[in-house]
Amino acid sequence: MELLKNRILKDGKVSEGGILKVDSFLNHQIDVALYNEIGKEFKRRFADEKINKILTIEASGIGIACVTAQYFDVPVVFAKKSKSKNLDGDVYTASVESYTHKNTNQVIVSKKFLSKEDNILIIDDFLAKGKALLGLIEIIKQSGASIAGAGIVIEKGFQTGGKIIRDMGIKLESLAIIESMSDTGLTFRE
Repeated sequence: MELLKNRILKDGKVSEGGILKVDSFLNHQIDVALYNEIGKEFKRRFADEKINKILTIEASGIGIACVTAQYFDVPVVFAKKSKSKNLDGDVYTASVESYTHKNTNQVIVSKKFLSKEDNILIIDDFLAKGKALLGLIEIIKQSGASIAGAGIVIEKGFQTGGKIIRDMGIKLESLAIIESMSDTGLTFRE
């Protein structure tokens, strides 16, 4: 997706530790027009799938998932990173290690929102080592639902996550795959 790649080149910043900061348009301050184009592109790439729910993980994936859900006319379910008083009843859980935050969270989805009748599209902002995606896949498996695929805005192609997910036979569509990244710049996979 050229629009996204151009925006990453223009406004993205590589910081210490291999972190790509896109907080000026993707995951802190949000460019709603760009999100809209991202949602349209995910709809185009998964148009042949009979998706009835979108699953993401809090917090950065929620906005992208919501905009994308408009094009599929389906609800969004998001995995919470902590149990709250308004989360009642039985839940699905999975452990997710955060590459960016260097911690592990138990993510939680209420069982009343996922079932074996669902065909789920996973949406998230980043894919690096694949831990968040693997956690969401585990939750979907616990529910007995089907996985239509996963849509990722930015994939770090030089890390292992994309290969792990693709080797599982899951349709993975990343809108921008970064081939290499350093403080002097980055390149995309074609």
